[in-house]
Amino acid sequence: MTLKNLIDESYRESLERINVSRKRRDRLTIMAQVLNIAREGTLKTQIMYRANLSFAQLNEYLSFLQEIKLLKANTTDGRIIYRTTPKGLKYLENFAGIKDLLEKTDEHTSKGLHSNRPIYFL
Repeated sequence: MTLKNLIDESYRESLERINVSRKRRDRLTIMAQVLNIAREGTLKTQIMYRANLSFAQLNEYLSFLQEIKLLKANTTDGRIIYRTTPKGLKYLENFAGIKDLLEKTDEHTSKGLHSNRPIYFL
């Protein structure tokens, strides 16, 4: 299985768990959805419809993702194509890993395996 397939599978599973547990999406989840849609290159309207964003929201996310170099826009045949950068792919990989980690933590908590010991940070 390729890295791309692993990311796709883990990303889809993470989104399914998130969407079951709450109705509203957070900013990090929306960013991951936009980046996932744009992995192979896509048009602005396709991102808007597939990510279920308003035009204003879409423009905000596209600007921000380009500013932090997770997404790039190229003009091809007079059309602007948005594509996820290698840094954006790394974000998707990390996003899926964190969501998976949180999901596993939730399983332990619901089974009564959560410790009441304090957590210390260095």
